[in-house]
Amino acid sequence: MKKRKNFKRLFFTSVVIALVVILVLIFTGCSTMISVMKSVGNKAFRAQASEQAESARQENQQQEQTQVRETGSEDSAELQQELESDIPVLSAFDNAVSTIAARVKPSVVNIKVTVQQEDIFGNMQTGEGVGSGIVFSNDGYIITNNHVAGNALELKVTTYEGKEYTAKLVGTDKNTDVAVIKIDEKNLIPANFATIENIKVGQLAIAIGSPFGLQESVTVGVVSAVGRDLSYSYESMPLVDLIQTDAAINPGNSGGALVNSAGQVIGVNTIIYSTSGSNAGIGFAIPSDMAVNIANQIIKYGKAKIPFIGIEMGNSTTEIKGILVKSVIKGMPAESAGIEPGDIITEFDGKAVEDPYELFAQILKHNVGDNVELKVNRDNNVITVNLTLAENTSQQVN
Repeated sequence: MKKRKNFKRLFFTSVVIALVVILVLIFTGCSTMISVMKSVGNKAFRAQASEQAESARQENQQQEQTQVRETGSEDSAELQQELESDIPVLSAFDNAVSTIAARVKPSVVNIKVTVQQEDIFGNMQTGEGVGSGIVFSNDGYIITNNHVAGNALELKVTTYEGKEYTAKLVGTDKNTDVAVIKIDEKNLIPANFATIENIKVGQLAIAIGSPFGLQESVTVGVVSAVGRDLSYSYESMPLVDLIQTDAAINPGNSGGALVNSAGQVIGVNTIIYSTSGSNAGIGFAIPSDMAVNIANQIIKYGKAKIPFIGIEMGNSTTEIKGILVKSVIKGMPAESAGIEPGDIITEFDGKAVEDPYELFAQILKHNVGDNVELKVNRDNNVITVNLTLAENTSQQVN
């Protein structure tokens, strides 16, 4: 009986111990499982968060790339717009030059010249040259230089539209280096010519022509000086009253247009000053007043009729600024008007003149038969004389 009670106590104790062990195991297992679950949950959460972050990063990257592409497109548009300056003065200048060039180009032609020239052995050879011309009238008259067309065997004119014509020489004047040629065309666009009476040093000057045969070339500069006089040939009178410009002028520009900011021709490009034969920043143009007058004479008479007053000129050696009359040619307008040797001419037709070149320049703006008024200083007294210009058949300067 006692053994039985001990067995029951032992069994009960074992069960209790077993239950405690089981409870401990259960409790320990639950904690571990919870830890594991927490760990797994945290890993899953971190993985999900990481995935979401990566997705957000990729999305942001795509947005940034899209923005870069859009910004790049805007930059390209802005770069294209930079062709027009945001500085009003520069933008206006760009637009003005482009507009003027587009307006005048149709009135400037390319001229190919065939000439006969002597080689170093004394043999005559056929050669070619290039120049430019300015459309003077819609029926085919074109102004150019005498040194371009004067000795040509053949003249080929190419217009702005690319049409080529054979031209004929109407007439030339070597003293002013002006020539007129004509093509068989009735629908040309003539240039607009302007007087240079109010031209200012420093104003815009645009040269349009065919330097080295490169048609429709445009160069920009300013009027560097006015009233320049140059002697370039012993066989002709000096070129007077020229416009000096720093707009690039090269061989082939001769006969082309020098225009102002209104697109009006103020001069016919004629000569450059250079030791190399190419542009050195000093070019000269025949003033439009003179070129137009000589061209009209050539068209009307087939030649230039240079007016003449009939005196031998010299520089005044007194304080009085003007042209000294050294002698008077018999039977000429000066003698008929009562001008005497020793007189000093101070004005010609309302324009002050201080040296023979200035007087000659004013004479060239007039025509044979024009009545002009001269102011003359004689023995410190100013008198007014009127005379009618005659033709200079002897080709003397005065």
